[in-house]
Amino acid sequence: MSAHHGRDGGTLGVGGGDSAGHTGAPVKESAVETRGIEPVPEAERRARPRELFSTWVAANISVLLLTMGAGLVVTGGLNFWQVLVVSLVSPVLSYGLVGLISIAGKRGGAPGMTLSRAVFGQRGNLFPGALIWVARWGWETINAVTGAYAGLTVLDILFGIRPSTPLTIIVLVAFVGCTFVISGLGRKVLNICTAWSTYLFGAFSVLVLVHLLMASDWSAVFGRPAGPTAMMVTGVGTVAAGGISWVPSAPDFTRYIPRSAPGGALVGYAVGGAGLVVAPMVMMGAVMAVSVPDLSSTSDPVSFLGELLPTWIAVPYLLMALVGMLLINSMSMYSAGFTALTLGVRVPRAWAVSVNAVISLILGYLLINVVQNFIGSFVSFLSLLAVAFSAWIGVFGADMLRRDSYDAAALMDTSRTSAYWYHGGFAWPAMTAWACALVVGLLFTRVDWFSGPLASSWPGRNGLGWLATIVVSAVLYMVLPKRAGS
Repeated sequence: MSAHHGRDGGTLGVGGGDSAGHTGAPVKESAVETRGIEPVPEAERRARPRELFSTWVAANISVLLLTMGAGLVVTGGLNFWQVLVVSLVSPVLSYGLVGLISIAGKRGGAPGMTLSRAVFGQRGNLFPGALIWVARWGWETINAVTGAYAGLTVLDILFGIRPSTPLTIIVLVAFVGCTFVISGLGRKVLNICTAWSTYLFGAFSVLVLVHLLMASDWSAVFGRPAGPTAMMVTGVGTVAAGGISWVPSAPDFTRYIPRSAPGGALVGYAVGGAGLVVAPMVMMGAVMAVSVPDLSSTSDPVSFLGELLPTWIAVPYLLMALVGMLLINSMSMYSAGFTALTLGVRVPRAWAVSVNAVISLILGYLLINVVQNFIGSFVSFLSLLAVAFSAWIGVFGADMLRRDSYDAAALMDTSRTSAYWYHGGFAWPAMTAWACALVVGLLFTRVDWFSGPLASSWPGRNGLGWLATIVVSAVLYMVLPKRAGS
């Protein structure tokens, strides 16, 4: 690929300085990350692609995957082999996109939403950036609630402490507080936590697998008839939607990786790390649902697992689930902090995550105490979130085909002198493609309280509105005429 020229006006210098005054001399990485959204100089990029494996393992340690697997059997009517196909295809599809977009991080050394300034313009980027930031609120709320459920269930099993409204608030505050601390400390602490969680998850998952092998009625599991192929497609779309939510954040975790690192390794570690978790957990949920179909619709999937599994497995597994949700939320808030800084919140990076922490506390309390249909809310949220992210993914991904570098100074210059100011601060081809695709995605979407006019079409019925959105945004961006500098 050739570099994108015109008003881009240059590339990110290897070992050069940046707008924050860094010189490119090797700097020892401290335990607390102090760098904000400014591009990382090449001299400080000492991360290795293999670190991404544990990152994407940790991003998927969620008991909600068990519930989704159960839903494929109970609601979708799929059999064991069909669920296996869904569980394998979904992470390849969604985390293949995560890996591809993460290549931009090593090219530009900056977070995804900061690099997005080069695509949409300094002012234009505020629109998709704000929408993605709001979508993060919902994702973090779902994670916080699931983590709180895990904490409450462990307290009940070990000490007989029954859940109550005051206790729920205390556990929710503690969970979000821990999330804030980990995400605030930054990249180095996150890497250490995700590495250890990978080992622990593997060990505890083996316990659950052994229990399932011994306790499951395998004749019933393998004796189920095959369901409709259309439900397999729907299942792929639903499971993959969770991975799609990580795509805009993918460059955030690769900006410390040298430009010389092979892009294929970034894709491989993303797909491999996610697949190692998604496939087994979806399959475990499917096997459990054959004998306990209520797993697919329970309002509290975590405590349900506490009753379903023997204590000697339930306690360590729920503790692992608690750690997993804590890390997922920490990674999400870590990225949300960068998005807040990109949108103009003028605070240090470690404190930028506090905005999302407060919001997830408020929304988490409402979700636990007001909303009754937790799983329905979760699936509806995934559907809308996928549309919001997909419109950005198509435009940003298509732009990557015509650009292999980013101007570090222009990314940080939000004035009219920036090479990424374009026309009044907007790159209109990108803005047009993004807005049109957003509308198209909503036309294909059906949730509990909203149904687009194309929701009954084949892509809509099969949960592939997000894929149609990516295609529309990418194609429109590529075919729209672009004047010099846009």
